[in-house]
Amino acid sequence: MPRALARQFLEFGRTIRLEHSLFALPFALGAAMLADPPCPDAASLALLVACMVTARTAAMGFNRVADAALDARNPRTAEWAIPAGRLRRGTALGLSLAAAAAFLLCAALFRPLRGNPWPAILAPAFLAVLVGYSWTKRWTVLAHGVLGLCLGLAPVGAWIALRASLETLPIVLGAAVLFWTAGFDILYAVHDAAFDRREGLKSVPAWLGVRGARLVAAASHVAALALLAAVLVVDAAGAQPVLGRASEAALVLIAVVLGYRHLSARAAGLPAIAQGAKAGGPRAFLSWNAAVSMVWLAGVVADILLGRVHA
Repeated sequence: MPRALARQFLEFGRTIRLEHSLFALPFALGAAMLADPPCPDAASLALLVACMVTARTAAMGFNRVADAALDARNPRTAEWAIPAGRLRRGTALGLSLAAAAAFLLCAALFRPLRGNPWPAILAPAFLAVLVGYSWTKRWTVLAHGVLGLCLGLAPVGAWIALRASLETLPIVLGAAVLFWTAGFDILYAVHDAAFDRREGLKSVPAWLGVRGARLVAAASHVAALALLAAVLVVDAAGAQPVLGRASEAALVLIAVVLGYRHLSARAAGLPAIAQGAKAGGPRAFLSWNAAVSMVWLAGVVADILLGRVHA
């Protein structure tokens, strides 16, 4: 591979922040284990991961292309790969299209693998939501919720791919992921509030200010915790609990993590959330959010190992 092309691939990987797949992937894997306990076969599991990674890669790539002009005008993002000129927009668009095609192909493979046509049927609609998010902040303050929907589709899609049906549990879990994502995205958007107002972009911080954004984010996370608690007491048919004490402990720990996150952000000042002060910069943003999803997955896995999940 020519060195210049290799650099473009590397810059693309950096700009889409592949490591942020850890936000939604654990919820999808947990849903898969609950849909097909104790764990799906290796081929199905690998295909689910491939769908997750390719779909997110396509979505993030399109987002970076769509926002390139805005990012160039924003001092915080002006040094990102595309506005800084390290990654060509055409290259980013081409790689995003390739990822989208790979996602559609991976979804279609569930039909020969499991006799399930629904992933192939629904994949274009899922992809439309993921890609469409990139433009929502131009016209609605609900853009944070649309991003939440993008991540919330992960456990729903995993369930459909393995069960060829949709029940209560994945819907409740997907809603929990939606509110959790919307909450942390609102906090993260605080430092761009002035820029958003100047550009006419819609965001909760630009609309309600710092205090209002903090309250809405906190309310979103309370809703997420309530929905995660609801997951503990429903199964596919809504008749009996499917999770046990390990998942209950995980929920308590998630509540502590989210509570501490809000308290530390308030103490450090909300702009520090993405600036690198006490509340944490990009690494902390990854660590805090990945911790929530990984803790939830750990609870599910522990309950499976303890034999507390009903097949």
